Amino acid sequence: MQRQRFFYLLQVQYLGFRYHGWQKQPDVKTVEGMLSRTIAYVLERKNFKLLASGRTDAMVSAQHSLVELFLEDQPLPDDFFDLLNVNLPPDIRVIRLEEVDEDFNVIAAPVSKEYLYLFCFGRKMHPFAAPFMTNVMGELDLPLMQEAARLFVGEHDFINYTYKPRENTRTVGVIDSCEILPNTFYTASFLEGPGYALRIKGKGFKRHQVRLIMGALFDLGQGRYDLELIARTLEPGVRMHLDRIAPASGLILHKVDH
Repeated sequence: MQRQRFFYLLQVQYLGFRYHGWQKQPDVKTVEGMLSRTIAYVLERKNFKLLASGRTDAMVSAQHSLVELFLEDQPLPDDFFDLLNVNLPPDIRVIRLEEVDEDFNVIAAPVSKEYLYLFCFGRKMHPFAAPFMTNVMGELDLPLMQEAARLFVGEHDFINYTYKPRENTRTVGVIDSCEILPNTFYTASFLEGPGYALRIKGKGFKRHQVRLIMGALFDLGQGRYDLELIARTLEPGVRMHLDRIAPASGLILHKVDH
């Protein structure tokens, strides 16, 4: 007898500060691992699998991510959504659950992803801000960084912003928008003084791509690079080694449109 299968789309939020990324791995705590364990506990069975629209790195957070749940034999019980959130740790929350059909593909579903990278500079930040924001000591040339951020918009070969590309890695992509703004997205009393956000949007990003872009902008703002060098990193056929990967804890997957 053929097994019956059920398909669900979960929209998930999580604070990544204490997790070793999304993907389940042995001997370390991950978001997927915690979500999978909690689902197994609530359902009292393990005949399911999870697939995310993308994988975040260690300490990266998500305001909005998509996860598909594949379930065999029986549909979810009516109280599953509430029981799942009750039993998840406080730094993971499911904000929506909907049934989808077998043709739904969570990998192909996103039409765009928007990331934020939060940072401040010129002062020592409150320790409570550490999970959300990167602190750059000293000054940054913010107007120059804002000018450079606009260079990333459009179609480019992002090989210099691709972590350890292989011969068959597709590095040409499109960034729909890229700008540095005052941080009005996430606020709290301990996020003291002026803070800023790199807001970047596109259909998809390579591993560490946003953090490499942010690292290059930090180097520009601190006078290690100039605007011409940033422009050259985006020219076809130009290979440059950019070794500054901005810390993970400032990065947030802010929104996934599908």
